[in-house]
Amino acid sequence: MSNLSRNQKELLELLKLAVNSRCADCAAPDPGWASYKLGVFVCLTCSGIHSGLSSRVKSIKLDSWEDEQVEFMKSRGNDHAKAVYEKAVPAYYYRPREKDCVILREQWILAKYQRKEFTGETKYPPVSYTAGFYEGMLWKKGKDNAQFFKRKFVLSQREFTLSYYNKENESKGPKAVISIKDLNITFQPEKIGHAHGLQITFQDGNHTRNLYVYHESAQEIVTWFNAIRAARYAYFKTAYPTGSDKELIPKLTRNYLKEGYMEKTGPSRKETFKKRWFTLDSQNRKLLYFKGQLDAEELGVIFIGTESKGYSVKECDQMHARGNKWKYGVAVGTPRRQYLFMCEQEGEQREWLDALRQVLSRPMAPQDYTIESNISY
Repeated sequence: MSNLSRNQKELLELLKLAVNSRCADCAAPDPGWASYKLGVFVCLTCSGIHSGLSSRVKSIKLDSWEDEQVEFMKSRGNDHAKAVYEKAVPAYYYRPREKDCVILREQWILAKYQRKEFTGETKYPPVSYTAGFYEGMLWKKGKDNAQFFKRKFVLSQREFTLSYYNKENESKGPKAVISIKDLNITFQPEKIGHAHGLQITFQDGNHTRNLYVYHESAQEIVTWFNAIRAARYAYFKTAYPTGSDKELIPKLTRNYLKEGYMEKTGPSRKETFKKRWFTLDSQNRKLLYFKGQLDAEELGVIFIGTESKGYSVKECDQMHARGNKWKYGVAVGTPRRQYLFMCEQEGEQREWLDALRQVLSRPMAPQDYTIESNISY
């Protein structure tokens, strides 16, 4: 602290205020940077985005600060910026957090400070995600191959549907009409192999169906993301008119609690171990497994209930069986069957155990019993 200038010390005092103690854009703790154009304190990642927007960003400890810059920061701060630039953020609009992908944070920052979408001023034409209807072209992965094809998607808030067409000729109607009711979307840039990759998941009969899409424009794909959230919000407001935003907003979209490869054997534990991609959907208490990470449909699904209902999760020793290459075991018990999975690394085993136990420890809600009854083991 002794090597810091008087101005830097004053800035550090400003950071001790609760309103400035987290990044103005992603809520990361202990922001070490600031935009002396906007008067906000931000984290390292968000500072890089601001720097690209010529927002005049400096490190609080590493850069020198002029008196007038410090005085400006004193007159502003994160609470002032929030009151101006976040005055009218729609309830359904996703506010990114520090672990979210970069494009969500980037577009949030652009929407706030550059496009000024949330200042409460009337815009014409209205911002796309507020219109209740949205259509456009997305690159969609083929169901049975790794190629991506350009397809037209149409979102209707009035009908509570998302449709897509196989070809630009619409005369034959949409290839699929997806109900907004059970739909989820989550950004999957690493999994899909594109910075703007989006995974759309929905129920197709007895199966969970995955669509993998992207758009070359970051703004466009984030618009799709928030337009679908808007449609889901409208659906929930109709289906549950007494539901509060605090109850409904977390249900609009969700990231999966844990994903990754494990080896799996059959119920007798004598079958050959096979490598499978697993997805833990904590909201629906489902552990789904696929042959590959970009498969369109799951091979199976396991419901994760509670200990009082006969479910269990525990560590187990290495199994010696055909095809078994990995040695860190995870055992999942259900009232009907015991499952054994093997992880490649001990760290992966701990992460899976922690994630599964997190679901196991949560009391079951009334809708969970319906989900459980529809799963055949």
